[in-house]
Amino acid sequence: MALRFLDGGHLLAFGRGAYATDAQHVSVEFVHPVIVGKRALPALDLSMAFSEWVKTIVRPEDIVMGFSPPEGDAAVDEALAFARLKGAQTFALPGRIGDYAVAPPDEDPFIQQELIEILYHTLWETVHVFFEHRELGREAGEASFLYPFLGSERQDMSRVVTEVARSIEEKAKDVEQLREKVADEESEQIVRAIHTLAEQIDRGGKLILFGNGGSATDANDWALDMTLPPKGMRPYPAVSLAMEPAILSALANDVGAEVIFLRQLIAQAGANDVVIAISTSGGSKNVLMTLAEARRSGLTTMALLGYDGGEIVRNGLADIPIVIRSDYIPRIQEAQASVYHIIREGLEELVKDA
Repeated sequence: MALRFLDGGHLLAFGRGAYATDAQHVSVEFVHPVIVGKRALPALDLSMAFSEWVKTIVRPEDIVMGFSPPEGDAAVDEALAFARLKGAQTFALPGRIGDYAVAPPDEDPFIQQELIEILYHTLWETVHVFFEHRELGREAGEASFLYPFLGSERQDMSRVVTEVARSIEEKAKDVEQLREKVADEESEQIVRAIHTLAEQIDRGGKLILFGNGGSATDANDWALDMTLPPKGMRPYPAVSLAMEPAILSALANDVGAEVIFLRQLIAQAGANDVVIAISTSGGSKNVLMTLAEARRSGLTTMALLGYDGGEIVRNGLADIPIVIRSDYIPRIQEAQASVYHIIREGLEELVKDA
């Protein structure tokens, strides 16, 4: 992937339904890295019309990722096969057709999606390591021993590959331990969230979800998990305020980015709705303003947070805050996915037993 990016390649990602949100997540992570100082890499989400889109824009130097449910997706397979025929590097996540084809890691679609998220997060995190050890065609002179990635000589990659492999294993262990920690610390809040959602939906309410960046893709994923659930689950009403690009760009351009969710909430919210913010920091101004408006309107509020919960917790803006106590964004997001999947499954079980 690093060599293809250096050769001018683009990352093209796609999927259908909830799996389109993985493509969105990949796109935003590579274009807008959360780690300060890392380069922006060209990536696009083609999910809206991927079968046709791939055929018109894929190039031999590109990287193509297709996301599918455990049972597979014939249209995704076909698009990957076409891209591979054109010389692109292909990832089937999961699937059978691809230069890197991952077998379905679990029959449960939620567990699979969580594991695949770890995979593409670690790809994003570690591809930058290879940038720093490959030639970039610039000379560093006498300082080359300090900045080997600036020199024109190709570096020995064997040691780097071993270190990266070890790092990926450590990252997977980190999120496993974090999920166990969340289960210990936040289980009561998760149960409260399940019961509250069941009560408000029974009263005619819906979920209103929102977040920025990677959290926006999680808001979209949660909304789709509610309205377009895996087979055997019943649908429930939910909307994501992050899924409206025309509205978001109009508000950001004409008024300001701080109101992109607030103005939508005012237009969308009903008396029995539950307003749910997803944020790793708990401090984004547009998230704080939207939750504050929801509280003023008497709506039930929840928040899925990282770090210590940030200003949302300190200002008491969420009736039910669920905090992933970590300071590393990719691991926070991976644990947050587990939490909202558990809430979704718990809601199903609660209604089934009623």
